[in-house]
Amino acid sequence: MSEKHRGRLTREGIRIHEAADFAGMHRAGALAAAILDEIADHVFVGQTTGVIDRLIEKKVTAAGARSATIGYKGYQHASCISVNHVVCHGIPGDKVLKDGDILNVDVTVIVDGWFGDTSRMYVAGRLSRKAERLIQVTHDALMKGIEAVRPGNTFGDIGHAIQAYVEAHRMSVVRDFCGHGLGRVFHAPPNVLHYGRAGTGPVLEEGMFFTIEPMVNLGRPETKVLPDDWTAVTRDRSLSAQFEHSIGVTAAGAEVFTLSPAGRFHPTWG
Repeated sequence: MSEKHRGRLTREGIRIHEAADFAGMHRAGALAAAILDEIADHVFVGQTTGVIDRLIEKKVTAAGARSATIGYKGYQHASCISVNHVVCHGIPGDKVLKDGDILNVDVTVIVDGWFGDTSRMYVAGRLSRKAERLIQVTHDALMKGIEAVRPGNTFGDIGHAIQAYVEAHRMSVVRDFCGHGLGRVFHAPPNVLHYGRAGTGPVLEEGMFFTIEPMVNLGRPETKVLPDDWTAVTRDRSLSAQFEHSIGVTAAGAEVFTLSPAGRFHPTWG
């Protein structure tokens, strides 16, 4: 069995990784998280999303790693930066950040063949009360999903935990995008839905690696993709937020590969 494809597959095609593989995922996840820590001070009123992306690319290169997104299906940037009503896959460019803008920055790096994928929220200037509440609910929904990860539970348990929490706060979970398996590949089975029924879907097993990355809207859950074929926005123009961690399933539960080294995963921390 090749180094890239070691481990077994479940009947759903989900790879079960070996214990030694966790170290590689920790290295990749730690770099992605550290880069997001370092750019926090570069998010401010008057900054452009293009400058933030170029800083990220320089940091990836300086670390001796590679960006997973540059060249992926023709994409040419080291990050996706999604501002306000952009749900995901926002393309960095000349957009100037204004006071009160909220933005998700999503970075995936490749370190020694392992993929580290994470995203978090930032704010330029003053954070409005409604945006603060959206960000907090989204962050906490991710944590609820991670708490549901343990061998014997199902992927439906993860989605149900997230959906129930979000809807209890009168917000909506985006259905059109989901988390995914990863490891020595960028995207692999399973699709990790952020909504669903408890007890449904594949059963979680020790050694599974995947992302949980709920997108939460203040308004309705529907999205549309703009003519650039990347940028997804809320149909009702309501604010959207997202947080993402890469995790591995252990005997005890979930091991998070993308913890913030500086404790800056949330925009009001640190």
